Amino acid sequence: MAFDFSHINEEWTLFLDRDGVINVEKNEDYIRQWSEFEFYPESLLALPILANKFPRIVITTNQKGVGKGLMTEEDLKDIHSNMVQQIELINGRIDHIFYCTDLDNDSPNRKPQAGMAFQAATQFPMIQLGKSIMVGNRMSDMEFGRNAGMHTVFLATTHPETTFPHTKIDYRFDNLFQFAQAI
Repeated sequence: MAFDFSHINEEWTLFLDRDGVINVEKNEDYIRQWSEFEFYPESLLALPILANKFPRIVITTNQKGVGKGLMTEEDLKDIHSNMVQQIELINGRIDHIFYCTDLDNDSPNRKPQAGMAFQAATQFPMIQLGKSIMVGNRMSDMEFGRNAGMHTVFLATTHPETTFPHTKIDYRFDNLFQFAQAI
């Protein structure tokens, strides 16, 4: 049985994937610079609501484009800096962004492995992974959440064909705003 949203309080942390959750994911490609970044309108509605509900919001994102040399780490940091600035302008908040540029799918920090969750819990000792929610648009995000001991929320933004109910998915919504409304 899925966890109850009414139990969410100041002890909880929200983990978000980036591409396909906050912004439009490029089909079979990478967002390589800020000019290619496009927020989902629904995420802009959701982020202020989520900032009021969760004391900590972190992004965990795989970014192979850096590892492949298609963009630099500075390009990625520029995208993230601009993204956070835009989110703050609408009274939203991102407390930290953890990213993995590794190419090896077995890297301990690459989702679905739980390395970025463990980094977050180390950097923010108040994070309790059992009182955390991972929101993503891919099964690797759901596996990441489960591997770290988190609850999971699947957004059907890019993969609506994903089966639900599913043992790795606690809740499913069409987009981030629907999730924000539900909590």
